[in-house]
Amino acid sequence: MAKLALHGGVPVRQRPFPSWPIWDKAEEQALLEVLHSGKWWRFSYGVGVELSEPEVGPRSRVVEFQQAFASHHQAKFGLACANGTAAIEILLKALGIGPGDEVIVPAYTYFATASAVLEVNAIPVFVDIDPSTYNLDPKRVASAITPRTRAIIVVHFAGQPADMDAITMLARENNLFVVEDAAHAHGAEWNRRKVGALAAGGTFSFQASKNMTAGEGGLITTNDRALAILCDSYLWAGREVGRPWYEHYRLGWNYRITEFQAAILSQQLSRLEEQNLHRTRNARLLTQRLSEISGISPLRVDVRATRHSYHIYIFRYSPAEFNELPRARFLEALQAEGVPCMGGYSHPLYKNPVFTHKNFYPRGCPITCGHYNQDVDFSKYSELCPASEQASRQEAVWLEHRLLLGSEEDMTDIADAIEKIRTNVDEFARHRN
Repeated sequence: MAKLALHGGVPVRQRPFPSWPIWDKAEEQALLEVLHSGKWWRFSYGVGVELSEPEVGPRSRVVEFQQAFASHHQAKFGLACANGTAAIEILLKALGIGPGDEVIVPAYTYFATASAVLEVNAIPVFVDIDPSTYNLDPKRVASAITPRTRAIIVVHFAGQPADMDAITMLARENNLFVVEDAAHAHGAEWNRRKVGALAAGGTFSFQASKNMTAGEGGLITTNDRALAILCDSYLWAGREVGRPWYEHYRLGWNYRITEFQAAILSQQLSRLEEQNLHRTRNARLLTQRLSEISGISPLRVDVRATRHSYHIYIFRYSPAEFNELPRARFLEALQAEGVPCMGGYSHPLYKNPVFTHKNFYPRGCPITCGHYNQDVDFSKYSELCPASEQASRQEAVWLEHRLLLGSEEDMTDIADAIEKIRTNVDEFARHRN
């Protein structure tokens, strides 16, 4: 008789895990207040108290939220914008990154980290990850720096801060900017300092899956006042504080958020600390159990990462320890046992069709349009990024952060389900189609 649920056995778990997003009357009340105020959009712009005109009428939820979020992340300035991708674009442009420049990005991350580089007509240079943490590997960063390199984008992947000590040292030695892509890392800390304010600037996302969400949205953090003012101008269509509304001083975007989004995000922020602590407690329990299962290796948490926000809980799966069971079949079996899971990215960033076809801008930009003037063979990264290849092809297993908002019993169920598959792995040979 089959034991595994995939083959007709009884699943380990038959009740749902916590859903996402989490909201209550606080969000409902905040939205109604904005609705009835009639102020659905922030009409004044500027950083901090430097507004184009004094705030009149109902208070701006956007102003309140971006100041509160920046303060929570130990940054002087926060600028709310349309999404996390826009945040990276704006920050890169404000730092002066443009045609002919190279920007180092991790090979294992979401498309936006690299697409934002292309959007400012610069060239993304892909660097491999540390296989034990899935964060950017500083040793490989060092070997990727060229005379054209202007910036390094670090991704605090899955919610664990990258090695900011090593990366900021490399940046200082080579006169480079560091941008923190903290889309996964709301409230995370490196050496007890919040991410987002550890370098030139940080970017956050409030897209639907993130640890704080309004369905969509983004935010830039920085301690540099001049940089903040420039970022603010870019997201407000190139306007300048104190000048007439229809004067535009630089090529910018309309990348604002609404008062409704900010009202929701303010309430999400109020829960962030408690939710992160809850995720961390459950992640530690889960790691303890999974570390005892042969073939399952939770990612290493650097001791300097004093707060991990666990946007994703990731463990490494070894087919060799599961009778060469492919990861795809393991994922099917785990889902059948009642545990939602996925394999993450199906390939590293450089294998996306946009890079293999070099389908960026007309007439060869940004590669061969007069600034960079040299071709890029993106296929070369397959050999340069073995850890990213391994993670994508057969190793990584992702669990959503919402699972970690459950109980200790929920963590036991996850571990029991994985252990059940390991114990009964011989079943797969008997149930081949």
